[in-house]
This record gives sequence, C-alpha cells and structure tokens, in this order.
Amino acid sequence: MSGIDSVFAASREGLTYERMRLEAATYDIAIANTPERPGQAMSARALGGAAAFSQVLHPAAAHASEKTVYDPTSPMADAQGMVHYPNVDLVEAMTTLISADRGYEANIRAFNALRSMVLDALSIGTGS
Repeated sequence: MSGIDSVFAASREGLTYERMRLEAATYDIAIANTPERPGQAMSARALGGAAAFSQVLHPAAAHASEKTVYDPTSPMADAQGMVHYPNVDLVEAMTTLISADRGYEANIRAFNALRSMVLDALSIGTGS
C-alpha cells in the first residue's frame, strides 16, 4: 500500500470509529429512561452493534448495577414493585456524543484536505 493509500485508509478508519462512537452514544441516550422487562436486561446481542460497542466503550457500566425505582403501578415492575432501568450516565453519553461528532468532522476535514492535495498534485503533473 502506498503512502497516500495508507493515509486515506487511516482517515477512513477514523471515520468508522467515530461513527461507531456516535451510534453507541445515541443508543445509550435512547435507552437511558427505557424500563427493562423484569428479569430480562437489555442485552447487546439482542439489540445489535451499537449496544455492543457501547459496552466496549464503557465496560464498567456494562457490569454495574442497574438503576431501580419503586413503582408498583408500572406494568414493568417486578414482584417487589421495582422498575429496572439501564445504568446510563446521560452526561457521559452526551459528552461522548459531542466528542465523537467533533472527531468525525475532523476526520472529514483531513480526508478532504488530502483529497484536495492529491488532485492539485495531479493537475500540476498534467500542466493544466
């Protein structure tokens, strides 16, 4: 792989990583206030890639105890009247969302700058 190809590949990998961080943070925010069915936590396998990546980004949160609220009137309450929610820190999720968005934009700018330089170099070589 030539030098320019490897730079393009690095930029593409950066875009992919930041997109996955965006999806994971969005997933975390989406499920933050969604009650879980009694005895059935939201599993990464059942919910797809964003959930799995979210657990990779936050391994401690994946094993931390879930939030519980006493609400015996809720249809999602267990036998003790407790409603279980995923352990999501909304401030951390929003911070990740903003950081990933900025990283994604930076990778797009780098990709476009490299593309522009390559096109300029090609136009110099053709004499136009």
